[in-house]
Amino acid sequence: MLKAYKKYNLQPTKDFSESFLTELALSRKRQDGSVPAVPTSQDAEYLVPVTVGGQKLNLDFDTGSADLWVFSTLLSKSEQENHTVYSSSKSSTYKAMSGSTWNISYADGSGASGVCGTDTVSVGNTTVTGQVVELANKVSSEFVQDSSDGLLGLAFSSINTVQPQQAQTFFDNAQQSLDSPLFAAYLPSQANGEYDFGYTDSSKYSGSIKYTPVDNSGGFWQYDSTSFKVGSKTGSMEGQVGISDTGTTLLLMADSAVDAYYKQVSGATNSQEDGGYVFDCSATLPDISFLIGESDYATVPGSLLNFAPASESGSCFGGLQSVGGGNQNIYGDVFFNANYGVFDASVPQFGFAPSSAISS
Repeated sequence: MLKAYKKYNLQPTKDFSESFLTELALSRKRQDGSVPAVPTSQDAEYLVPVTVGGQKLNLDFDTGSADLWVFSTLLSKSEQENHTVYSSSKSSTYKAMSGSTWNISYADGSGASGVCGTDTVSVGNTTVTGQVVELANKVSSEFVQDSSDGLLGLAFSSINTVQPQQAQTFFDNAQQSLDSPLFAAYLPSQANGEYDFGYTDSSKYSGSIKYTPVDNSGGFWQYDSTSFKVGSKTGSMEGQVGISDTGTTLLLMADSAVDAYYKQVSGATNSQEDGGYVFDCSATLPDISFLIGESDYATVPGSLLNFAPASESGSCFGGLQSVGGGNQNIYGDVFFNANYGVFDASVPQFGFAPSSAISS
């Protein structure tokens, strides 16, 4: 019973022995892994304070990649501008990794590269010593203009880009110190959220968490996602899979789902100028639901799918857009605006439940 109380952060409502309550309190003190996640403009990303070698940086937590990289003093002064940069010379715990390099490219065309070392990394009260930290000496313009000071990858270590030997992710290294080998994302729209390490927080979701097995052979938190619903209409996405990706902003789905959705939105058009579907900002948007695994549907309310102003005055850009070719739907931050997501490495499995931010 103690394990259940710790894992799900339950609050005792009946009388328990003093020893039970003491052990519960101590376990929570040990595994208090919550850390704030602060949204940038229009919820484009959520930044999390991370301490690296005693230096605090604001990193984007990305469950779609597996590299922990930071802006560093190796970058040019112009690239460092408006960022907090990591200085290995200011850390007493830094150790260089001679000959180790990294080079990562993201789906949006952005990228970064550099050299490696190890240092002590803390996320909330969760600390890893000897964590491989990737120091950027080159970043693309997208990151120079971005608000983050780097990324902390939370996908599987098999897709880490460090050469000649891959590095373990922060989460993989932290698991032995966590009460349960999981973390959870609570990312409400236009409000501060949190990542929970080692437990799930029942105050952040309603109902029960539905789990589905994850196929991590490609390094991602991936599962089948073969059907969708718009209102009362159900459609097929045969052969599609879903990837839970906190490093992507929008919902990116198969054309069959996206086209069917916007047929229900009066005046919606696929704008070449904006690169996706736009509509009148006053339009009422329907909800969309889609399978996570074999039998459980996750829902994103239409109220969360009016993402941002479009190029034409009075038009808005949708939070649901086409993923393009391939069979991978990407369920980004818009998904987590509506759902509490649990990344459990023990099976592995992915779980979700309606976020308390929308169900309260």
